[in-house]
Amino acid sequence: MFILIGLVSIAIYASLVFYIGWSGWSWMKPVLSRRFRLLYIITLIFLATSFILARVVEGSVLLNIVGSYWLALFSLLLLVLPIIHLLVWLTRLTSLPRHRVQKWAGSITLAALILLIGYGTFNAYSPIVRSYDIALPKQGPASGALNIVMVSDMHFGYLSGKKHAIRMVEEINALKPDIVLIPGDLIDDDIEPYKQKNLGSVLAQIKAPYGVYASLGNHDRFKGEIGELIALLEESNMKVLYDEVVTVDGWLTLIGRKDHSDKERAELSHFTTDIDQSKAIILLEHQPYGLDTAKEQGIDLMLSGHTHRGQIAPAHLITQLLFENDWGHLQKEQFHSIVSSGYGFWGPPIRTGSRSEIVQIRVSFDK
Repeated sequence: MFILIGLVSIAIYASLVFYIGWSGWSWMKPVLSRRFRLLYIITLIFLATSFILARVVEGSVLLNIVGSYWLALFSLLLLVLPIIHLLVWLTRLTSLPRHRVQKWAGSITLAALILLIGYGTFNAYSPIVRSYDIALPKQGPASGALNIVMVSDMHFGYLSGKKHAIRMVEEINALKPDIVLIPGDLIDDDIEPYKQKNLGSVLAQIKAPYGVYASLGNHDRFKGEIGELIALLEESNMKVLYDEVVTVDGWLTLIGRKDHSDKERAELSHFTTDIDQSKAIILLEHQPYGLDTAKEQGIDLMLSGHTHRGQIAPAHLITQLLFENDWGHLQKEQFHSIVSSGYGFWGPPIRTGSRSEIVQIRVSFDK
């Protein structure tokens, strides 16, 4: 069954790549000789397989960068090309010369692609601070308020590197958080860029009186032992909650779960059975599944990421179908769910369906 699904997926992908390649060649062949056809085909095959090869040939910076940008081109072209082809077809109802239409179709496609990549790059590398205010009917700190800064999905790797990390730390510290919470996907399936760029020393500069706590996501993995990753992250003065519960300052309970994809993770009820429900309870859950279960288990605030809000439009329409709350704040009685679109990006450093963000949550307490 899995082999059949794999073969079907490969066939669909190959067909879409052929569609993109055929469209490009039909617009370029009037100005290029036929001897470039073979070079064009080889280049297209290399681009189409680059992202897969990057996962096979570990540590290849070139393949990772090329593969990431190919994903962006592939996604954007699948959005733009059908519109261009429809417009070209409609021009057949006019007296416009076909050779000029073909020429302008290629030029418009290229211009649209450049604009979308520029817009998407700006959204990816220019994060904003998004703020939410919530009230919890629980006893809180003496000040009666808690300033949480949440950041998720940094995907630190070859394209989300040290400069992006430094900017993030500066923005976090400028918000003067009481506590910093990170619900997963700190790295991007590869621990080496994190080590090579010494990102731990950057994250260690985060300042928060109650500390920095993180859970792990579906991309926080590599071929080594998970304990090695946790130890590496904790060198940067953060506490990784890997199916763990901690109490902070006597009045706040934090639960950090393993990722939803981990079949060995414990049920949420395993952590909430003996918890003092009079204290504020915050859950770090990378993928925003099980909102009703969290509400029933007495969770006050569930923090998630994972969705990127689709990252490249119109994928945000898919995340809206998959998750009850795919981005933003959702309240269900006493329960609050806040999902971030993420600070980094998966694959290409391009966001056309969302923008990179840091989330500030100002919590007031009623008791």
